[in-house]
Amino acid sequence: MTQQPIIEVRGVKKVYQVGVEIVHALRGVDLTVHAGEMVAIMGSSGSGKSTLMNTLGCLDRPTAGTYHLSGREVSGLDAAELSQVRNEQIGFVFQSFELLPRLTALENVELPLLYARGKGWGWARERRKLAEEALQRVGLGQRMDHRPNQLSGGQKQRVAIARALIAKPRILMADEPTGNLDTATTEEILKLFEQIHQDGQTVLMVTHENDVAAHCRRVVRLRDGLVLSDLPAEQDPAVGPLVPEIRSAA
Repeated sequence: MTQQPIIEVRGVKKVYQVGVEIVHALRGVDLTVHAGEMVAIMGSSGSGKSTLMNTLGCLDRPTAGTYHLSGREVSGLDAAELSQVRNEQIGFVFQSFELLPRLTALENVELPLLYARGKGWGWARERRKLAEEALQRVGLGQRMDHRPNQLSGGQKQRVAIARALIAKPRILMADEPTGNLDTATTEEILKLFEQIHQDGQTVLMVTHENDVAAHCRRVVRLRDGLVLSDLPAEQDPAVGPLVPEIRSAA
């Protein structure tokens, strides 16, 4: 792990107004993540886990508190600045895949690089090469020309993972990435995440499933907008008993 945290939030709060109701989604969260960690963020509906992920992913700004990402304070950045930070440092994997149906797997993976600036005419060739390498990495070298409706759920998620990794982000964030998958495919995708982590990638994963969290190395639980516990996976009372069985089988 590096000396400086890749993620450091202190006293982060998020308040929404829904009609006349004030919703305190986050009530003062402190969290530190170092490069190379694999962290599960867990909690029941309304615990604040999705709001925290949106904040960490620079999709939203906190109402109060500080957020340092790779040493840079980002909590006060405007929308354009947050977009630039996301493009440079964070890759997202979503439960619903978010693939464009008319594009092939290769074209879907290329999308994040279309936002790259200052590239000449040769960039199209380089972009295609990087997308091919990303799909090879997730085991889809034979499915590059297939569109989403020609792929299984697990294959779609592999395309989404390749797309998230193509720009070489410092952090990979996954929001319920196995929620639409069957048990066998879930295990397949989680092993892929573990391999990506073993290759040195920082991974944050939002999940409500203990068996999914058991593939991570650390479990952060939220309740009512606050961190309830922050433990190594082996020490989490609900996740710990699953860890040896799952990791020995991986």
